[in-house]
Amino acid sequence: MLKSEINFSIDLDESRIPEKIFWDATENPNEGVNETKAISISVWDQYHKGLLGINLWTKDMPVDEMNHFAIDIVGNLSQMLKDSTQDSKMISILEEAGKKMTQHLNEMAKQDQAKN
Repeated sequence: MLKSEINFSIDLDESRIPEKIFWDATENPNEGVNETKAISISVWDQYHKGLLGINLWTKDMPVDEMNHFAIDIVGNLSQMLKDSTQDSKMISILEEAGKKMTQHLNEMAKQDQAKN
């Protein structure tokens, strides 16, 4: 049987706030350990029929990047449903949410540009 592993290591400050997040995987396309600013891990608990989730981000994760990260998560979730359920209604709802989120960020960017 083949095996694949994904590992995370989080450096915390004295208040247990993430300062650095590192990840590595046996099938990592990048060589060595990789640093990241945020992770979102979701696991389905088949016994309790619910989500077990971990969302972590570092103190220096920029807000605009966190917003883009959230949009990418919604897009990834939509793709997961396309691949696994083909539930067109759920996919459509997620795609629409992603579009609205992107429009919101674009509007915020325009407002920021107008201020400068």
